[in-house]
Amino acid sequence: MDLTILWFWIIAALFVGYFVLDGFDFGVGMTIPFLGKDETDRRMLINTIGPVWDLNETWLIVAGASLFAAFPEWYATLFSGFYLPLLFILLALIIRGVSFEYRHQRPEASWKRRFDLMIIVGSALPAFLWGVAFANIVQGVPLDADHNFTGTLFTLLNPYGILGGLTTLVLFFAHGAVFASLKTEGDIRERARRLAGRAGLVAIMLAASFLGWTVLAHFSLPVLILAAIAAVSLISAWFANSRGLEGRAFALMAVTVAAAVLTLFTALFPAVMPASNDPANSLTIANASSTEYTLTVMSWTALIFLPLILAYQGWTYWVFRKRITRKHIEAAAH
Repeated sequence: MDLTILWFWIIAALFVGYFVLDGFDFGVGMTIPFLGKDETDRRMLINTIGPVWDLNETWLIVAGASLFAAFPEWYATLFSGFYLPLLFILLALIIRGVSFEYRHQRPEASWKRRFDLMIIVGSALPAFLWGVAFANIVQGVPLDADHNFTGTLFTLLNPYGILGGLTTLVLFFAHGAVFASLKTEGDIRERARRLAGRAGLVAIMLAASFLGWTVLAHFSLPVLILAAIAAVSLISAWFANSRGLEGRAFALMAVTVAAAVLTLFTALFPAVMPASNDPANSLTIANASSTEYTLTVMSWTALIFLPLILAYQGWTYWVFRKRITRKHIEAAAH
């Protein structure tokens, strides 16, 4: 296989891992106003992702580094043209991380409320902006002959981009609510399951609209199949959740997110940044990639280290696999 094609799909796989894993982190953060009736509830929600959220974010770091090394032209155009949305995402991730670390440092309720708000905003903003960004990457943006983005932030806030953002926002919310029901016991578990059901219905409608638009605009058999897998998995997850099968619902939500991301990358291929104003200005895997030597070195590095990273992450989830109860939180408080 051509190494440029291989690395396009490796980067796609890294973003799949990031959105599946950090997606439910975002979702749990967004459920705090709905499920956190008291301080113990809020602590339970935060503790469901406490051991893994930073590890989940490393997928973004690896994806960004791989993008920079494998497709420097794509990286340059993306990070210069999408500077403001990506900056907002970065700032949101920072305040979310700070909140996890500092929320418990003081006992005052007002202190905790401020950091809870930071967690909510730091979860919702990236969930929305990632959808906007990837929708625009697939749809195409105005580029000049040197592959520089010639639009503005408002260029990205078009109907397709906003629909993509709303889809990821609600999809991650439902994903997080399912994860909360999977990782908790007692009343909050049941409330999370009901919340996941309501959010799931909205996610089904938004995802159907967004994926349908994507299939019509970039029709091919693989795009249609992947979009259909995402749709069927999402509906199946909703039914599994309604029957109290949290593990199955969570697995199906993960398949939904993965299939949706792969739908976008398949619709994009072989371009990496289409030019909406002039196809001749588009970036593709051919004119955006690094040298053959660079891609070869990267391939051997990935072959050695990626299995180790996956093994470590799998071990981490195994260690922290148990459900969280109110007794755990109350005992820790004393």
